[in-house]
This record gives sequence, C-alpha cells and structure tokens, in this order.
Amino acid sequence: MNLEEDLGCNMSQVEKNKNIEIEQAEDNISVQAKIVRDLVREFNQTAFLKTKLHDSRRGESDFDKDFKYPNHLELTKFYMEKFNMELLQVKNSINKWVVMQLHGGGYVGTYKNSYRKFAGLYTELGKGLSVLSLDYRVAPENPYPAALEDAITAYDWLLERGYKEKNIILAGDSAGGGLAMALCHYLKDNNRNLPGGIIAMSPWTDVTASGESYTDNYEIDPIFGNTKESLIYNNPYPKDEDPAQPYISPVNGNFEGFPPMLIQVGTYEMLLSDSRNVVKKAKEAGCRIRYTEYEGMFHVFQMALTMVPESKRAWSEVGKFIETLMEE
Repeated sequence: MNLEEDLGCNMSQVEKNKNIEIEQAEDNISVQAKIVRDLVREFNQTAFLKTKLHDSRRGESDFDKDFKYPNHLELTKFYMEKFNMELLQVKNSINKWVVMQLHGGGYVGTYKNSYRKFAGLYTELGKGLSVLSLDYRVAPENPYPAALEDAITAYDWLLERGYKEKNIILAGDSAGGGLAMALCHYLKDNNRNLPGGIIAMSPWTDVTASGESYTDNYEIDPIFGNTKESLIYNNPYPKDEDPAQPYISPVNGNFEGFPPMLIQVGTYEMLLSDSRNVVKKAKEAGCRIRYTEYEGMFHVFQMALTMVPESKRAWSEVGKFIETLMEE
C-alpha cells in the first residue's frame, strides 16, 4: 500500500472511531434532550425561521417588557447613563451575596426574558442571594469596548452599594461567560480585587474561532454548525480591534490569581475548545476549576432550565458551586 492509500485508510478509521464515539454518547443522552436538540437545530438551520424570527429580534431588548416573579421576590430597574440593569432580591433577605449576570447573544443580542428565569434560579439556588442582570450595550451600534465598560460600571455600582468583592459571583453564558472572564482580566491588570467566583456556561472565549472544535464539531453543532454565516465567524464586536486580545478573547489572557470557576459546556459545541483551553491555562496558573462536559449537549443547553435531565443536573451543579463559595 502506498503512502496516499495508507493515509486514506487512517483518515477513514479516524472518522469511524469518531462516529462510534458519537453513537456511544447518544446512548447516554435523555430522550428529552434529543428532542430539544432537534428543535434547536431546526430553528437555527431553517433559513426562514432564522431570518424572520431569530435575527430580526436579536437587537430588541426585553428589558421593559413585563415579567411576573413570585410574590416573595422584588425587582428594581436601574436606567444607567449608557445601559440598563435590574436587581432581583428576595424580600427581607439578609444574604450578602450577589450574582452579576452577563447575558449571552454573541455581543449583538440584547437582554431577553429567558435571563429573568435564570435570575430566579440563581436566587433560589443561592438561598436568597440577589441577582444584578445587565442589559449591556451591544454591537454593531456599540462595538468593543462598550460591553466591557458596562460590566466595569456595574461591578463598581455593586461595590458602591456595599457589596464586597468576595461576595460577588460573575455569571454568564456564551458571550456573557467570556465577558465575565474579560472583566476579571481587566480588574487584575488594574490591580483591583477580583470577585468571589465565576459561573460560565458555554463561554465564548475565543472570538477568533481558532480552536480545534470549530472544525471537529462543525457538522454536529445544532446552532452554529454547517455554515460560515453565523455570528461566530462574522461578528461586529471587535470592529477595528484585534479580536485575539484578552479583553475580547479571554482565553489568551493570564489566569493567575483568578477566582474559583465553574465551567460547563456541551460536547456537540463548536465552542467546546473555548472551554477546554481556558481550563487548561487556568489549571496551569493554579486556579480552582470545576469543569463539566455534558455529553451530546448543545450551546447553552441550560436554557432548558429544569425541563431536561441534563440541564437540571447542570443547574444543580451551579447550586452546589454557589453553596461551596458561600461556605468558605
């Protein structure tokens, strides 16, 4: 057998092994998760739905829309100079901890009601902690460093309200997870105290899309897969700035001194390597990391809340992480 034939055989075997791994993983995925994943794939890869229902609403914020919380919770809205945010609190709670929530959306999507559901879960899992949710400025109208500036402003606002850095937990999904890490890079570079912890769900930490999973999971990712037209390849957030710099792609920063981090990601994500590479660098820097890969799951599968076993398990893990931070 010549070299070309030998290489062809090896590549074929690699593909076979990968298919076997996928099939084995599928056996361990809940029926509910498979149904949700198929619906997500259909929604994101159907041209009509994507154009008419998804992209058209990306820039429309739900901040001023009504949302009903249980009576034991109270919501206060704050209209800042450049962005908006809201504080969810348990009435008469004496909990001194707060989650600062940075929503996802690829730096072009605004605040949605789904994040109010996230806030409610954080409050419940955190035994009455408060949740500050940001509707930070997004691109293309407001490219970098707008989102980071708003995150800095909100962090300072919490300190002015009397919260201690050690009692602040940054929480974000997708771009929000990356933004949480970017904020920590900024705080460290400016000799400031870092927060008590980070919760990152499917964090987008490599805006250059250079990780190996962008290729390896290209065909199986139900949200970003099988197209080069998605926002991960065509994102206006960096604009004229270098997208590889740590304040935009935090994976390229120095993680020494970072607070404890919980990172969750699905194995079907094109952004899988974003998490793996952060975990590798952070562990080498001596950081405490709780890292979980959820087999067969897609980008920010936690949106399913407690309706899918895998998402329910992920949120339970969030609760245990918060509880651990509070006990220290």
